[in-house]
Amino acid sequence: MYAFGLCIDQHYLVPGLAALAGLADSLTPAARRDAAVRVLTLDLAPSQALLLADLAKLAGFGSFDFRRCAPLRSSRIADASYITVTTYLRFEFTPSFVRRPYLIYVDADVLVRGDVSEPLGSLGPDETGAEDEFNPAVGECPAVPGAAEHWPHLRGRPYFNAGVLWTHTDHMPRIRQGVEQALIHARRHILHNDQDALNLWLLRSGRVRPVAGGFNRFEIGRFLERGNWVRRVVTRSPKPDPAAALVHFVGPEKPWQADCPVTEEVAEYRRHLERTMRHVRRLGAVGVEPAGVR
Repeated sequence: MYAFGLCIDQHYLVPGLAALAGLADSLTPAARRDAAVRVLTLDLAPSQALLLADLAKLAGFGSFDFRRCAPLRSSRIADASYITVTTYLRFEFTPSFVRRPYLIYVDADVLVRGDVSEPLGSLGPDETGAEDEFNPAVGECPAVPGAAEHWPHLRGRPYFNAGVLWTHTDHMPRIRQGVEQALIHARRHILHNDQDALNLWLLRSGRVRPVAGGFNRFEIGRFLERGNWVRRVVTRSPKPDPAAALVHFVGPEKPWQADCPVTEEVAEYRRHLERTMRHVRRLGAVGVEPAGVR
């Protein structure tokens, strides 16, 4: 019925493996057999693609496919501090590649704890499901700079994170077209790269369905280690949310990096990563280790 979509490059192979293992752990064996995995990349080697395929098979997913492709020619990286053009590949999933009615796109920097397919049941025709905790609304956050001044009717409209998306597969070509038009005609309003481009189209089309926060819960402990600004942005309790189905490690500090603050959820991620790497070693992979984590 649905496929999980991942965009993985050389830098994100290990977290991509961990995300894949987490998705598998979140499902029953029967649900895994019914689910598909689709991976897009710019630069993974054939042996690395085979490793992903082998892990998907070991985990019990019913279908796996992998494809090299290039992002939109109009792609713009306004913030390149820790993001590469690979981020734009999320718009390159096509019905002929996915071969499932629904696509659940998931960033690689996540810890999946529960079944994230539930929001599919609430999607209307042509809707995309999404959620954001750091950027509450247009004109009230740094995202899509200048958009509220240029289009005053957009002020206060919800803004959405692009790290986890739920959509009808046949809707993906329209999303791609909408993002491309935003990149061509509204480039001055792009700050958060592909995410701003997606939001500019969602604001124009209105084809979005907010999902419950627990399906894209941001890990905020790392930010609180460096300052207190998160308390001014996030209205919920800053404590870890054990009920969240998915924890998203947004920002430049990632849980597989040695210098990342070891918060409760970072420690949880690292335990999951070590379990994943034991599976990877069982597959005979050599030289695939998380750089820097001790």
